[in-house]
Amino acid sequence: MARGKLRIYLGSAPGVGKTYAMLSEAHRRIERGTDCVVAFVEHHDRPRTEVMLHGLEQLPRKELEYRGSRFTEMDVDAVLERSPAVALVDELAHTNVPGSRNAKRWQDVEELLSAGIDVVSTVNIQHLESLGDVAESITGVRQRETVPDEVVRRADQIELVDMSPQALRRRMAHGNIYKPDRIDASLSNYFRPGNLTALRELALLWVADRVDEYLQQYRGEHNIRSTWQARERIVVGLTGGPEGRTLIRRASRMAAKGSGSEILAVYIARSDGLTAASPKELAVQRTLVEDLGGTFHHVIGDDIPAALLDFARGVNATQIVLGSSRRKTWQYVFGPGVGATVARESGPDLDVHIVTHDEVAKGRGLPVARGARLGRSRIIWGWLVGVGGPALLTLLLTHVDADLGLANDMLLFLTLTVAAALVGGLLPALASAAFGSLLLNYYFTPPLHLWTISDSKNIVAIVVFVGVAISVASVVDLAARRTHQAARLRAESEILSFLAGSVLRGETSLDALLERVRETFGMESVALLERESDVAPWTCAGSVGPRPLGRPEDADVDMPVGDHMALALSGRVLPAENRRVLAAFAAQAAVVLDRRRLQSEADQARTLAEGNRIRTALLAAVSHDLRTPLAGIKAAVTSLRSDDVSWSEEDQAELLAGIEDGADRLDHLVGNLLDMSRLQTGTVTPLIREIDLDEVVPMALGGVPDGSAELDIPETLPMVAVDKGLLERAVANIVENAVKYSPDAEPVLVSASALGDRVELRVVDQGPGVPDAAKSRIFEPFQRYGDAPRGAGVGLGLAVARGFVEAMGGTLGAEDTPGGGLTMVLTLRAATGRPQDRPDLSAQVTS
Repeated sequence: MARGKLRIYLGSAPGVGKTYAMLSEAHRRIERGTDCVVAFVEHHDRPRTEVMLHGLEQLPRKELEYRGSRFTEMDVDAVLERSPAVALVDELAHTNVPGSRNAKRWQDVEELLSAGIDVVSTVNIQHLESLGDVAESITGVRQRETVPDEVVRRADQIELVDMSPQALRRRMAHGNIYKPDRIDASLSNYFRPGNLTALRELALLWVADRVDEYLQQYRGEHNIRSTWQARERIVVGLTGGPEGRTLIRRASRMAAKGSGSEILAVYIARSDGLTAASPKELAVQRTLVEDLGGTFHHVIGDDIPAALLDFARGVNATQIVLGSSRRKTWQYVFGPGVGATVARESGPDLDVHIVTHDEVAKGRGLPVARGARLGRSRIIWGWLVGVGGPALLTLLLTHVDADLGLANDMLLFLTLTVAAALVGGLLPALASAAFGSLLLNYYFTPPLHLWTISDSKNIVAIVVFVGVAISVASVVDLAARRTHQAARLRAESEILSFLAGSVLRGETSLDALLERVRETFGMESVALLERESDVAPWTCAGSVGPRPLGRPEDADVDMPVGDHMALALSGRVLPAENRRVLAAFAAQAAVVLDRRRLQSEADQARTLAEGNRIRTALLAAVSHDLRTPLAGIKAAVTSLRSDDVSWSEEDQAELLAGIEDGADRLDHLVGNLLDMSRLQTGTVTPLIREIDLDEVVPMALGGVPDGSAELDIPETLPMVAVDKGLLERAVANIVENAVKYSPDAEPVLVSASALGDRVELRVVDQGPGVPDAAKSRIFEPFQRYGDAPRGAGVGLGLAVARGFVEAMGGTLGAEDTPGGGLTMVLTLRAATGRPQDRPDLSAQVTS
């Protein structure tokens, strides 16, 4: 099911007209034939807003009791059951009463969007989470009800409802916002001109952020790499270390100094196995960035400074924030570091900020998630130290007039062997030991410059040197490998802990899990593939990243999950030691997919159960309500055909009248059954034309006894745009239902009135009425309220009437009648012009 679209009316302050604009949009959509309902709207006793609710279908609210008081909230289940095309939900940042389905109303809206329902909502700028402190500093009022910025940013449309401070204060003074007893206090406090001006500027700047998306698209299409400083955009470079939180908060303070600034946190991972940062720390930093209104990005790149600069220029950044290096002083022999390199190569269009923190010069500690294999650069350095180091040392010792002795020379060469083992591993260390022993023999052991050794003691010394060098190199290399293995196990345990937690939390997002796989292993794309049998083609159950794979055979890495499922990764070949963690991810992906399918099957089962309920009700109706008139017809026909009794003309007329009455009842029941079938299959196509109500309503009263209904249809009413046949059938069902429950001495009143661009038709009875909780159920199929006698109908009349009215773009609802009873309110669209002479093209309602 496609996700619904979200449209938000954003205002700078209460009373600018957000709700009014939303209701106006609803009327426009209904005029275009869109199924639009009011899921929750608060008019706050504002007359103009309350008038805009007329003519809109309002879904019942859910009542909740909290601390001895009763409150009403949006009934999410009712909206999902009604399943309109568009739902109006006011006050997006509202906090629901404890005991509600969700804690916040924006979470209710997310459920509606996931169900494919479009939502139109409202929110004020001061309710955005990132702007709460700013709004409080302006107005002195702390907003307790907030909505995450990302929820609003994800909206498909954001429309600013703008109004000058002077106009808003005039509206307040006229009593159009608050009641008279609150006007003076509001004008002198929250609604001061300075407050309103500052909030208005805040809203304008926030909405202007959306314009930047079009700028990014244009730069990408035209391959523009240079920075356009149209606005401040701050990139925070993260290493996954504890200093990341300090950098993010510092960048947030920098962004707060300039209106409209944006924060983008980026973590760059090397493509050599599991990422080199703690997944737990990265998750904390991602949450912090998003809470502060920024975004988190994960980039793969072996050259970290180049990847960081490419990312910054790609997003049109103006500033880069980096932390001071955690490396110790001696570690700078391997290079100047990321910060210095980025600052040197950033150019004049990027400002680089180096921020100090508590972890400066404390060292990086263990490589949390690096593999046991050393990187290519370290291996090269190991060979340079192991081979080039002894050569340089020999050159130095032979040109310095200092006789250190063979023992000291051996210690110097041994130091280089240990260094080669630390940097490049075992092989460079062994090469260093062998090469060093040859140099010691040739340059420092008598006779010099010959490969022979005259003193046997020196032979023992050389052999001991080689043995010690090889032993030390082996121990150092083994310790380094054990350290890497411990770091790998730690990283794997954190990842497996994350997977176990996701299982316990019941997370069901397959895309999020696959994205986690892509980030963890530094891959380009990840796809979960499945097939029905060994010979069936592969299908993609879910994928992330560009160019997802269609077959496991095309993947750089594939992990089978059972017989007919596989996880396919592209980007590079993973080492064997990573497959254990990958297998855990693959198993979890299969569990998530199965859980999603089980949920879908459960939803289908509920749909089937509802269908079975309707079929059971239909069978019950057929078994009784159709057999009753048939039994009367059969008895009357049998009596007339009987030769044993001589019937008088009066008796014959009475029996024939009974047959006619039974046939009429059958025709009515069968007609409603056929109409409901057409509504459920979506085959009702109204043919709209402009007519007068007084042409249709009197004809709809032909099925009720004379004197049981009174008409009050003014001649000055505008014409309505309806299908004549459908309207006649809907009104007939409504009036017949009202007459059925109205006392004999109280005729049903059918009146009409005009309201703006709508025309309301009211059917008023003085019967027992219907409680508020049951008003929505009376429009469901096969529903008969109260003690309606069997044979009085199958409970389809009002369901058919509502279906026909909504097919014509109208609404049908129920209200209480003052003094007791029920009033049916049928709202129709007023026609825009005079009718034209056209043939009657009304849709045929029954066969």
